[in-house]
Amino acid sequence: MHLLTVFAHPIRTSYPGAVMDSFHEPFAAAGHSIDILDLHTEGFDPRFTEADHSHFWGGPIPPGIADMHQRVEAADRLAFVFPVYWWSMPAMMKGWIERVFTGDWAYQYGSGVADRGKEPLNGLLPRAPTALIGVGGSKQRTYDKYGYGDAMYAQLDIGIFAYCGITDVESHLIYDVEGEHNADNRSAGIAQARNIATAFASPTRSPRNAKEEHFASSAQRR
Repeated sequence: MHLLTVFAHPIRTSYPGAVMDSFHEPFAAAGHSIDILDLHTEGFDPRFTEADHSHFWGGPIPPGIADMHQRVEAADRLAFVFPVYWWSMPAMMKGWIERVFTGDWAYQYGSGVADRGKEPLNGLLPRAPTALIGVGGSKQRTYDKYGYGDAMYAQLDIGIFAYCGITDVESHLIYDVEGEHNADNRSAGIAQARNIATAFASPTRSPRNAKEEHFASSAQRR
């Protein structure tokens, strides 16, 4: 099995970096290969440029993006590890998605650009199971009180990954880890990441369908 992990934090030795290392332990122990796409270390430019806009409307693919496509295509599992900034992923990671999940590669309307807005959507991404791990500074009750977790789930799991064809996506939040006074929570978060990976890498793991789960949950609330 080959895992691609996209990581967004300016300091590799940060707590989110430790979460990622813990997440990788079960994969490494099982002999699986791991590709770490550290967006800051690799100097990825998250800005959606004129070249990206041109490609959106059928122009040539911008430099470096095809290489990112190949790394995604090579993966049997995808993971995204990130600190939660303003109740979402960091701009660096969001910019990576905006530039890399391109039309006619990640998704397509009808037979191509000319059919955008006219024909049905087809998600094109490789159907690699995907795990999102967000590291948050706030308590779970804050997320629950304001619905932040549900909002993240809707915009990321459904609005990005299921939109592009990856319905087997699972999201996890590690809560309340800022500061040494939360040392117990930080230790628990490291263990949580390891447990998530053990289940995620298991050959007996049952695929999920986040889109179906989302609609079923919405129907129940109505």
